[in-house]
Amino acid sequence: MKEKMRKFMLGRYGFDELSKVCLGTTVVLMVCSMFLGNRLLYLMAIGLLICCYYRAFSRNIEKRRAEGQKYRNFRYQNTVRWNAFKKRQEQKKLYCFYKCPQCRQKVRVPKGRGRICITCPKCSREFIKKS
Repeated sequence: MKEKMRKFMLGRYGFDELSKVCLGTTVVLMVCSMFLGNRLLYLMAIGLLICCYYRAFSRNIEKRRAEGQKYRNFRYQNTVRWNAFKKRQEQKKLYCFYKCPQCRQKVRVPKGRGRICITCPKCSREFIKKS
């Protein structure tokens, strides 16, 4: 049986990271549809399952690889944004954040200094804000 499956999958894309995420989402949607009794969630889960197996059995490897790369880029960008958000939330206790009125560059200044003149590091414009 293993040999037949291996021969069948020869030349096909197979399961990658995006396929695993689709399968996990399918399971979650099916469980939610069971508890909520919502047919729409069930149909979405079935559609996602079909899409996942279509990707896995596809012979167009380059297109599936490009889709997987788009997913990895999307996930990486969101991870970077989330980490920047967490870092900024930690720094809010000690710093105030302002945007330069000219170039929209974010500028970080220490809290508790009163009204200060801030010089933008990007465009060198000076503006006055309360810290």
